[in-house]
Amino acid sequence: MLALSPMLVFMAVYLIGSLLAGDFYKVPLTVAFLTASAYAICITPKLKLRERINIFSRGAGDENLMLMVWIFVLAGAFAKAAGAMGAIDATVNLTLRLLPDSMLLPGLFLAACFISLSIGTSVGTVVALTPVAVGIAEQTSSSLPLIVAIIVGGAFFGDNLSFISDTTIVATQTQECRMNDKFKANIYLVAPAAIIVLGIYIVLGLGVEVPNHIPPFEWYKVIPYVTVLVLATIGMNVLVVLSIGIILAGIIGMWSNSFDLMGWMGAMGEGIMGMSELIIVTLLAGGMLALIRHNGGIDYLIHILTRRINGKRGAKFTIALLVVLADLCTANNTIALITVGPVARDIADRYGVDRRMSASLLDTFSCFAQGLIPYGAQLLMAAGLASISPFDIMGYLYYPISIGVVSVLGILLKYPRKYE
Repeated sequence: MLALSPMLVFMAVYLIGSLLAGDFYKVPLTVAFLTASAYAICITPKLKLRERINIFSRGAGDENLMLMVWIFVLAGAFAKAAGAMGAIDATVNLTLRLLPDSMLLPGLFLAACFISLSIGTSVGTVVALTPVAVGIAEQTSSSLPLIVAIIVGGAFFGDNLSFISDTTIVATQTQECRMNDKFKANIYLVAPAAIIVLGIYIVLGLGVEVPNHIPPFEWYKVIPYVTVLVLATIGMNVLVVLSIGIILAGIIGMWSNSFDLMGWMGAMGEGIMGMSELIIVTLLAGGMLALIRHNGGIDYLIHILTRRINGKRGAKFTIALLVVLADLCTANNTIALITVGPVARDIADRYGVDRRMSASLLDTFSCFAQGLIPYGAQLLMAAGLASISPFDIMGYLYYPISIGVVSVLGILLKYPRKYE
């Protein structure tokens, strides 16, 4: 329990401080994580201070975290450069022309679902679509947190189901089942949730009003975004995709006199600096979670949760709870799956849970947890690009909440029956 206490310190500093101040913007996430990180270093036993700091630094410099940092840097540069040359306005106006008023919200959700299913990464989908979503919110006077949450929800649809998603690969490998079998089992859980959420967006979309006069736009300014979406869809590395987008934005911006060379570089610099808080939070969270793992926090959770399993239903709930808690402690659903996957397989075999079902539960509940934590890469990225707080978005995350509710009901009602 002591090993897990830094998470409680973080929540206490942020939530209690915000409640006392009466404003969730008063306590910066960086300060809350810094306090919790310092506490985690202090409570790590039997090591010299330098060794504790080394563990923290190795966690902050984990290759998965550093990859996210580079994505944040390039995403910030691309968003600002594309915005400065008019790509966002052009893409928004094109979208408003193509989609009828009532289909704007469900159309955005379906687009995010399709793109994430194609590229297998929720972060890549958030990077590609959030700037467009922000522009649409401004043009239609819609709630910005709602529009951004639609993109985040759709991004997790593909993260959960795509054959090239890290979570799908890890879930099937640890449970030793085939991807297409896991997909068939998984679709029973997420299809009802997706249909429910689509219905919600259709109802909410009835109140959306697109401006009567949509400003004319220069079609060639849409090229950077279309290129990013196409290259991401065919599976190109997200860093390469963003780099190409930045170069295209610069070339088109200078050709159309939207800015000169210095203006392009200035926009990129501004975008990168705009991601600084996001990057610092990522590094602090990575270091703190490394100390939690080192001190045995995750091992303790696994030990406690597997002591009193009773029957197949209890085994399923234990698998779900294991991956949710591991995700809360790692802020990375792929790492959470790697951590608890072998334990989940043993539980599934011991209590007769179909491995296709255990793989589906692992992947679905990891996306449920990752989609709701304010310090996860997806919410941090979306909030950074939209210049709002992750907590603003959380109240509108209907899809992650829905897959969690449907999956819990599935366990209680022994659904789907064909895997019992």
